[in-house]
Amino acid sequence: MLLPLARRSLQRQAFASARCIVPTETVQPLRRWYATEPATSVEAPDYLDENERKIFQTLKTELQPTKLEVQDISGGCGSMYALDIVSEHFKGLPVIKQHRLVNKVLEGDIKTWHGVQLKTKAP
Repeated sequence: MLLPLARRSLQRQAFASARCIVPTETVQPLRRWYATEPATSVEAPDYLDENERKIFQTLKTELQPTKLEVQDISGGCGSMYALDIVSEHFKGLPVIKQHRLVNKVLEGDIKTWHGVQLKTKAP
C-alpha cells in the first residue's frame, strides 16, 4: 500500500505526462456552401391575425427586415405584442436607438397598447 505522499507524487507524474500530448492534425470547422443568397424579403405567415398583419406590414415597409416576427402575447385582445426584428437599418446603432426607431415607426399603434417586447438586431 502506497503512502499518501507517494500516491500524490505518482498522480502528479501521470497528470504531467498526459498534458504533454500534442495533437498531430488540426480540426477544421465545417463549411456550408450555398448555391444562392438567402432571401432578404420576409413574408407574413398565414397564422397572423388582422392586427398582427398590420404591424407586420408597417415594419416590413419601413425597416425592410431580413427577419420579422410579430406575436400578440396579450391572449388575443391586442394590448401587448412581442416583436423580433433583424434589419440593416439597425447597423451601427446601440440597442436603445434601435428600439426608439421601432417605436417611432409604430408610434400611432403603440399608444393603444399596454406594452411591447422588442428584440432588435443588425444582420
